[in-house]
Amino acid sequence: MADDLKRKRAGGRSGHADRAGHRAIEQMPWRIPQNHDRPTEPLDEAGVQAIHKGAMRILRDIGIRFLNDEALTIFADAGCRIVDQTVFMDEDFVMEMVGRAPAEFTVTPRNPARALPFGGKALLFGNVSSPPNYWDLERGKVSGFMEGFRTFIKLTQYFNCIHFAGGYPVEPVEIHPSVRHLDCLYEKLTLTDKVVHAYSLGKERVEDAMEMVRLAGGLSHEDFRARSHMFTNINSVSPLKHDFPMIDGALRMARAGQAVVVTPFTLAGAMAPVTMSGAVTLSIAEALSAIALLQYVRPGTPSMIGTFTSNVDMKSGAPAFGTPEYMRATQMTGQMARFYGLPLRSSGVCAANVPDGQAMWETCNSLWAAVQSGTNLVYHAAGWLEGGLIASPEKFVMDCEVLQMIQRYMEPETWATTPDDIAVDAIAEVGPDGHYFGVQHTQDRYTKAFYQPIASDWRNFEAWKVDGGAWTAERAHRIFKDILADFEAPPMDAGDKEALRDFVARRKAEGGAPTDF
Repeated sequence: MADDLKRKRAGGRSGHADRAGHRAIEQMPWRIPQNHDRPTEPLDEAGVQAIHKGAMRILRDIGIRFLNDEALTIFADAGCRIVDQTVFMDEDFVMEMVGRAPAEFTVTPRNPARALPFGGKALLFGNVSSPPNYWDLERGKVSGFMEGFRTFIKLTQYFNCIHFAGGYPVEPVEIHPSVRHLDCLYEKLTLTDKVVHAYSLGKERVEDAMEMVRLAGGLSHEDFRARSHMFTNINSVSPLKHDFPMIDGALRMARAGQAVVVTPFTLAGAMAPVTMSGAVTLSIAEALSAIALLQYVRPGTPSMIGTFTSNVDMKSGAPAFGTPEYMRATQMTGQMARFYGLPLRSSGVCAANVPDGQAMWETCNSLWAAVQSGTNLVYHAAGWLEGGLIASPEKFVMDCEVLQMIQRYMEPETWATTPDDIAVDAIAEVGPDGHYFGVQHTQDRYTKAFYQPIASDWRNFEAWKVDGGAWTAERAHRIFKDILADFEAPPMDAGDKEALRDFVARRKAEGGAPTDF
């Protein structure tokens, strides 16, 4: 497929340039989408209670293993029963702790104009995170590298529909893991001014990340700790475990007043029961156990429950995403998040290997499940392929088309019913024999009446073929290259940038984070 697409890439630039003017693309402005739709709720009240009671039974009778001595000490102080490394907690304790978590909170990056509301009706999109491999039409599939990393960070900053910079959009494997976090976060903090994520993978990486965010924002230690300026995401080790480094990182972030997303990774049929309600129940138990820990340590810690519940292909054992089961699991978890008064994180994911039709229908299923579930934070919303093993800039652009469409769908103008919107006068003017192209009502509104695409081609077949017959991935390839050529890093205080650079240099000289190789 990639070879076929390469051969067709020559056509269509002039038409694109005409539409874009002097900018790479004409995109929608920065905004925080507000989801006004009623959520899809497959569970009735009895179903919600069944999952809740199931999760409470797991926490009380089966327990969650915490591979972290500090967490065990904290739970013991809270009066929980502990056997070896397994923690048992009753419903009253869990619900009291979860009740301390705020239903909504704000995360403010170095540019306060990019502050993000977590929770409520807000729907926020982030870039693909953590793939070890990179794919584009020129290179094919290759191991992650720093220039590819920078490409995705630039796309993250450029697209207004991307609200935050999640984890590494692709792992630059040529940089040693001991210092990789320093180089990667430096690029994120200088090439973007959006909210950033830090990995909870050991003391040094978390502490370095918090200090770098503080320095980039020109904040005192007190100002940094006074409110959230960044966040982390931790995953449980399903089934029924939390590992040492992620809990350690989450505790450090919580004590510093920074936000924590807890996302169990439960694949039905492999790491969770084969039934979707069983998988969701396990996921809820694992998430609540960690949130209870954080709320005991620092009441009011900004916390979010995440869902990454899908299913495996029972023929191969491979993870499947964007499936009907994934959609229902996301919707059910949304119901449970509202039951507990917590914001919700989900993902824009697929199992496809290249940016083709499968990639887009699976990703669209995932993204619309986010809309339907009342999700507040969407990880991996742009650029994800091969079940998270590949990041693709073409897929990033194609996904941003979908994200913009979702944002437009959510704008009140699309369902407004003022007299001007009902347009009875225009209907009378046109009557039964005319058309609406020339009436003043249309002329006053036509430039902004409808969504305008960035990658879609709405011409007929003949016009498309004459212009080079570029397939979607080819158009997306051209767009991302134009964006890179057009990119300008956001402004940054010179003193803050120098302080950040000095910190990175010092920590590299100290050896960065310890590794066993």
